[in-house]
Amino acid sequence: MNLPATSVTHLCDSYGVLLRRDAVLCGVDDKALARLVDAGVLVKLRHGAYCLRAVYLAADRAERHRLLCRAVMKQYADHVALSHASSCVVQGGPEYGLDLGRAHITHLTGGGRPTLRLRHHLGECRVNDLRRQHGHWLTTPARAVLEVATSDGVEASLVQANHFLHAEETTLDHLRQCFETQTFWPNSLRQHPVLLLAEPKVESVGESRCSYAFFAQGLSRPEPQFEVIYPDGTVAARVDFAWPHRGVIVEFDGREKYHRFRKQNETLEEMVMREKAREDLIRRLTGWTVVRVVWNDLDHPVHLANRIRRAMAGLAA
Repeated sequence: MNLPATSVTHLCDSYGVLLRRDAVLCGVDDKALARLVDAGVLVKLRHGAYCLRAVYLAADRAERHRLLCRAVMKQYADHVALSHASSCVVQGGPEYGLDLGRAHITHLTGGGRPTLRLRHHLGECRVNDLRRQHGHWLTTPARAVLEVATSDGVEASLVQANHFLHAEETTLDHLRQCFETQTFWPNSLRQHPVLLLAEPKVESVGESRCSYAFFAQGLSRPEPQFEVIYPDGTVAARVDFAWPHRGVIVEFDGREKYHRFRKQNETLEEMVMREKAREDLIRRLTGWTVVRVVWNDLDHPVHLANRIRRAMAGLAA
């Protein structure tokens, strides 16, 4: 069938996803689909699934993964649930540290063989481990967080845990309940530090990575979102992390933070000057050392930890 490029959009769903089986039912054969791919109208998401190329190119990394997940869940019935990194991203979790090259599904009955761009998992799911979204099953944020620990590591899992805790989409109690049922999972030892470090007060990916770096480098656990107080008892500022007994504060300077706290019509230069005045106020009220951390510092955790230790020792950070 020679299908005009403009007509294929009518075969796609509202997200721009098209399954081969649906195309075939409409008289579009494999040769026609291949021509649409070659013409730059469609891109192939995985075996039997396509997406409008314009939609795919306009999507960021996380959204492309969500498109892949949508295609996978349209291909499978209710015997599977979206899980692991896929469940986190579909529910709005950050993409940091996640392998988004494949969609993850957990089989509720039986199993499946490995296929391109799809990873199959086997694992007992209780009623409280699953939720329904867009007509499909997916694991709850609490379970998905712990699943990520086994597949993508502690740091990536902690980022997800803090995100969903701060968004009030799960609780520490729910995380602990899920953890109690997964003690025999492969790589389940990675879940222990996530449970230890998970903190609803932590607000961003950068702060979560800081928290993990402090732990991995053997620093004592700081107080997150510590409040600096005026002499009259009112709050002067809130800082990302503090070791009050050591007189050290850590502030993470990430792009997301500047977007979050930048005032309306404020220039970047004005915000930087306001932040400098805030830091001067914090030092004046506490007499403590403020250590500024940026993204690049998190890629060199040993050096970062040494800076903090020097500040704790009263030396230049």
